[in-house]
Amino acid sequence: MKVRVTNIQRFSLHDGPGIRTTIFLKGCSIRCPWCSNPENINRNIEKYYDKDRKMNGFFGYDIDLKKLEQEIYKDKPFYEINNGGVTFTGGEALLFFDKLEPLLKKLKKDKINICLETSLFAPLENLKIAVKYVDEFFVDIKILNKNLCNKILSGNVDIYYKNIDYLFDHINKEKIIFRIPVTKEYTFNVDNKKELFKFLDTYKSSKIEIFKIHNLGNKKYILLNKDVPKFENISDLELNNFLEEIKKYNKKVEVLNI
Repeated sequence: MKVRVTNIQRFSLHDGPGIRTTIFLKGCSIRCPWCSNPENINRNIEKYYDKDRKMNGFFGYDIDLKKLEQEIYKDKPFYEINNGGVTFTGGEALLFFDKLEPLLKKLKKDKINICLETSLFAPLENLKIAVKYVDEFFVDIKILNKNLCNKILSGNVDIYYKNIDYLFDHINKEKIIFRIPVTKEYTFNVDNKKELFKFLDTYKSSKIEIFKIHNLGNKKYILLNKDVPKFENISDLELNNFLEEIKKYNKKVEVLNI
């Protein structure tokens, strides 16, 4: 069994507890205009030409699960520091959990901490696999209005809510951390904030993380011959005021400085 990845990032410190190995899987079910990993949206291997370095390259390669396991276990000595482990992200990593289950089973048996970063726009059957193995879920909250979710993200918010309900019904809320990308054009507006606060009043996670949209993915947009996304800046004051609003629903709120 093989999966398609774009990167295996070692010594990650912001994708879960401790020192982690982060696996970037290629392929996503939605299309966020602010995506910082555009090379992980399309499932296909994508060729590019880097004009600055005057060289060709590829986003994506297929790796056998046994080989991926070997790559992960190279870092095993570091995982004992502060409960480190492996984080699966993307794209939408949850799309591949049916293929990854043999590896997940091995990691769980060896008591290696497993984290998943997910938008939850994925089949429920894959989520049922995830809850058996994942120690911490980092769940995005993006656009909650049904029509706008479909129009802007090409997503079906009914799938999101079905998966959220299943998650809260089957695991302890302490294993769930919400992440909110903040962009004035799409998530940081009156209508979406209203939907968001209603959501947070219903679903009580262990913690909430908020972060401004950044431009770290700009070079990859250029390599893919895509328009570089541009967004209106959100001030630190606006972000801190937003944090205080969210604290009405969860006292554990943190601004991520990405």
